[in-house]
Amino acid sequence: MNKGLYIATLEPHSGKSLITLGLMRALLGKTVKVGYFRPIIGDTKPGKRDNHIDTVLKYFDLKLDYEDTFAYTRSEVIQKKNEGKSGEILDTIIRKYKKLEDSFDFVLVEGSDFSGEGSVFEFDENVLIAKNLGLPVIIIASGKGKTKEALMGSMQMAYQTFVNRDVRVLAMVSNKIELDNLPIATNGMREFLPDDVAVFAIPLIDTLGNPTLKEITEALDGKILFGAEFLDNQSGSFNVGAMQLRNYLKHLKNESLVITPGDRADIILGALQANISSNYPRISGIILTGGLVPEDSIIKLIEGLSQVVPIISVEDGTFNVTNKVGAIKSNIYADSTQKIETSVSTFEKYISIDPLIERFVNFQPRGITPRMFQYSLIKRAQQEKKHIVLPEGTDDRILTAASRLLEMDLVDLTILGDEETIRKKIQKLALPMDFDKLEIINPTTSVYFDDYVKTFYELRKHKNINMDIARDLMSDVSYFGTMMIYKGHADGMVSGAAHTTQHTIRPALQFIKTKPGVSVVSSVFFMCLEDRVSVFGDCAINPNPTAEELAEICISSAESSKAFGIEPKIAMLSYSSGSSGKGEDVDRVREATEIVKRKRPDLKIEGPIQYDAAVDLNVGKSKLPDSEVAGQASVLIFPDLNTGNNTYKAVQRETGALAIGPMLQGLNKPVNDLSRGCTVDDVFNTVILTAIQAQGI
Repeated sequence: MNKGLYIATLEPHSGKSLITLGLMRALLGKTVKVGYFRPIIGDTKPGKRDNHIDTVLKYFDLKLDYEDTFAYTRSEVIQKKNEGKSGEILDTIIRKYKKLEDSFDFVLVEGSDFSGEGSVFEFDENVLIAKNLGLPVIIIASGKGKTKEALMGSMQMAYQTFVNRDVRVLAMVSNKIELDNLPIATNGMREFLPDDVAVFAIPLIDTLGNPTLKEITEALDGKILFGAEFLDNQSGSFNVGAMQLRNYLKHLKNESLVITPGDRADIILGALQANISSNYPRISGIILTGGLVPEDSIIKLIEGLSQVVPIISVEDGTFNVTNKVGAIKSNIYADSTQKIETSVSTFEKYISIDPLIERFVNFQPRGITPRMFQYSLIKRAQQEKKHIVLPEGTDDRILTAASRLLEMDLVDLTILGDEETIRKKIQKLALPMDFDKLEIINPTTSVYFDDYVKTFYELRKHKNINMDIARDLMSDVSYFGTMMIYKGHADGMVSGAAHTTQHTIRPALQFIKTKPGVSVVSSVFFMCLEDRVSVFGDCAINPNPTAEELAEICISSAESSKAFGIEPKIAMLSYSSGSSGKGEDVDRVREATEIVKRKRPDLKIEGPIQYDAAVDLNVGKSKLPDSEVAGQASVLIFPDLNTGNNTYKAVQRETGALAIGPMLQGLNKPVNDLSRGCTVDDVFNTVILTAIQAQGI
C-alpha cells in the first residue's frame, strides 16, 4: 500500500502551492493523520521559517514539528555536493521521510522550488528522490507564456524521464492555462500519455498571482500611514500617477495600485475619492514615493475619511519603486485565507481527485475525525447546490461568510436588506464578491412582497391576523426570509447573528411547522473534538423536556446523526448510570430511554448514564460492562437545557473543540439559528449544514 505521493514541477512559479493545498484538503477528508514533507527547501533568513511549510502546518493544523518537515536547505545541499557527500543527502531524506511514514497514515511530499543556485539540476534531483522514496508522482507544468508545442514538449520529456527511472507517474497537470485553451491542453497531454495516467488542466487564476499590499510593503520596506487593516488587499495592476488628475483617472483599473510622489495631494485625494465612487474602479492601495508624505492639512483630511485603502510611504523614487513592484512574486501565507480558499476551490473544480486517490491509497479510517467531517460537509453541499437566504444583510460576519461560500460555489445565496447599503458594506470590508451570483432583496420593495402578505394572511387569519398586521410582519426580514422558504423561492434560512432565537424560529413555527409525527423542535451541535465528532442534543431550544419530549429529541438527534454519516450510539445522560440512581430527574431519563426502545428498537441506546461512562471506555466498562454504548457514545442527549448548554460551552472552551450548530431538527424545511456571538466560521458551517438538510427534504 502506498503511503505517500510526490508533487514534482518542471520550473519555478508553476502553481505547485495550489496543488499542495488542494491535495492536503482532499487527503485530510479521507484519513485521520496526514504528514507533510519537503526534501529540499529554499534558504531562509536566520530565525525565519519556510513560508510554505508554515502555511500548510498552520492552515491545516498538522500535528508535526517544523524541523521534521524538511531534510535540507538548498545551500546545505550544494555544500554537501561540494564535499562529495551526495549519498548522504539521499540517506538523510529517506530517513526523515520514513520517520513520518511510520507516524502518519499518509505523507504528502512536495518537490523543490527551482530557486537559487543549482536550480538547473533540480529536475533530476526530484526524479532521483521520488525513485528512492518509492513514491508515485504528480507532475505539474505552467503553460503561462508558452505555445502548445512548447508546453507539451516539456511535459512529454518530463514524463519519459520519470518513467525511464521506474517512477510511476500518476497524473500530469497543465496549470495557468487560458480558460478557452483548457480542452486543448487536456487533449494535448492525452496524445502522448497512456490511459492509466490522469490528465488535468487548470486555468490561470489572476488573483493568486497578485501580491497583497502586505507583501508589497515588506518588499519596499515601506511605512504604513493608513489602512493597516486592509493590507490583504490584492493589487491587480499598478500605474504611476504623474499626470494631471483629470487625465490620470482615465487610467484607473479595478484593484489597481496607485504609485505617486508623496507630495501629489491631488492624485492621493482623487484616487481615494475614486475608490468610493460608483463611477470608478476600486483601488487596492497607494504607494507614496521619494520619502515624501502629505502635509498636515491633507493628513487631517484623510484621517476623517471613512474608507481609506492602505497608504504606504517609501524612500525610493518612483522609477525604482515601479520596477520593484513589477518584480514582486506573490506568495500564499498562513493568514492568506482568501488565497488558500481560492486555491482549494479551484483545485476541487478542475481536478477529480477522489477516483485518483482510490487508485493508489487504501485508507481504512477508524470513525470520523473533525477534518473528515468538515470535508464531507463541503463535498455533500457541492453535490446538490441549494438556495439559502440570509436575512441579516448588514452584519459583517454574514457578508464575510457569504463571500467565502460563493467563492467556493457551495450554495446559491439571497441576502435581505437595502441593496445600496449592503454593496457599500461589502466594499468597505474589501470582500471579493461576485454580484452576478448574489441576490440582494429589500423585502418592502420586492416583487414578492404583496403575494407574501396575502399568503401570510390566509395562513394566519384564524389567529386574528388582518392584512395590516400581515403587511407589518412581512416587512420583518425573519418573516420575509421564512416565507421565501414556504413559497419555494429558497431552500433554507440561517439567521440569529443579530436576532434572538425566538425572533428567528417563531415564523417557522407559525407556517413552516413541524414534520408529521414530530411535536418538538429541538437542536443538535456537532462537537468536533480532537479525534471524533459527537452529536450533542438538545443544547439550545427546550428548557425542561418531559420524558416523551426527551425521547422525541433523542430519535430526531439519532436521525440527524445518521444523515451526517455518524453511526448513532446514544447516551441518555443523567447524574447516575444504570439502575443505581433514584429521583425525579433520573426517573424521567429512564422513562425516556424506555420510550425510545419501544418506538425504535433498531437504535443502540443506553440510559440513564453519566457523561464519563458514556465517552470513556474504561469507565464505561467498569460501570456498565454489558453495554454496547458505554464508553463509545456518539450521540449525547442532555436531560435539560441548563445542563446541555453549559456542557457544550464548557467542552468547546476547555478543549478548543469546534461546535458546529445549533442545527434545528423537526421542521418541515430547514431554518437554523446562530448565536449572537457567532464567528464567521460559525455562519459558514451553519449555512452548509442547512443546505445539506435541504437536500434530504
